[in-house]
Amino acid sequence: MLSSADRSSSRAPVGLDDLVEAVGAMRTAVSSVLSGRPALVDTALTVLLAEGHLLVEDVPGVGKTTLAKALAAAMGASVGRVQFTPDLLPSDLTGVSIYRHEQFEFRPGPVFAHVVIGDEINRASPRTQSALLECMAEAQVTVDGRSYRLPRPFLVLATQNSVEMEGTYPLPEAQRDRFMARLDVGYPGPEDEVAMLDARDTTDPLDAVHPVTDPHHLAQLIALVRATYASAAIKRYVVDLVTATRWHDGLRLGASPRGSIQLLAASRARAAISGRDHVLPDDVQAMAVPVLAHRVLPSAASRLAGRKTEDIVVELVRRVPVPAAVWA
Repeated sequence: MLSSADRSSSRAPVGLDDLVEAVGAMRTAVSSVLSGRPALVDTALTVLLAEGHLLVEDVPGVGKTTLAKALAAAMGASVGRVQFTPDLLPSDLTGVSIYRHEQFEFRPGPVFAHVVIGDEINRASPRTQSALLECMAEAQVTVDGRSYRLPRPFLVLATQNSVEMEGTYPLPEAQRDRFMARLDVGYPGPEDEVAMLDARDTTDPLDAVHPVTDPHHLAQLIALVRATYASAAIKRYVVDLVTATRWHDGLRLGASPRGSIQLLAASRARAAISGRDHVLPDDVQAMAVPVLAHRVLPSAASRLAGRKTEDIVVELVRRVPVPAAVWA
């Protein structure tokens, strides 16, 4: 791998080999801290390269914040950390204009970073949660009628506990729809947990995570992902999957057109990470659950039956016909 200085000064275009190498280095760096969950790390890297945002949900203490910190450290990017609390104000996120030396001066908030880590996002009020909508959708902030661009690449990685709901404000559907993917961290296996105990005997593994890329190089990799070929048949397959969520009996609300856009973007990123310059149905199927399951709402009958939206999306993936001609 090139040093950060070498990458920033290099003008040579990047290719798929460079992308695969960079992703491998980031995967190794993050996995050194969050061992035993390679699928989780790969999905997080896929969202990063697809220019999406990631919502991580699970019980306390399984490594949600650790994943966010490790990913940010491996990227070599600026990091904004926000601990969401009920008294947090929108200006605490976006920044504020102050009157100084007979003029107004804008003081940027923590969202002016390449990676914004939002801990326990559901503990903030809906008003504060909504301050992230413009940031996530348009990569900009509007304060006192003036818009300020956020640095690119820009990733919001938010965490929330799925069991402790007292004193929380569930994310509205408009907010959840802004996240490209939602992940459950899950518990590590026994051997991985023993290895984690050994690794933390004397030091914090996060201290050993060093940048393996930089924002300039990441921007080049993201441009390469955007150029990954998706045929008309693949795009139709994406639309068919999303449309099926709108007519399923077990769902009272299907995925939005934004779901189609982000499912295709995530599929492109997965294809590029796999070293391919084109999208296959396998890419779409692999990303369907993390991209679509949090965008749909179960019907009353599904809730009573204890049926998860993830299971319904898996059922739709099995039911919707795969295009016979990928290049059509």
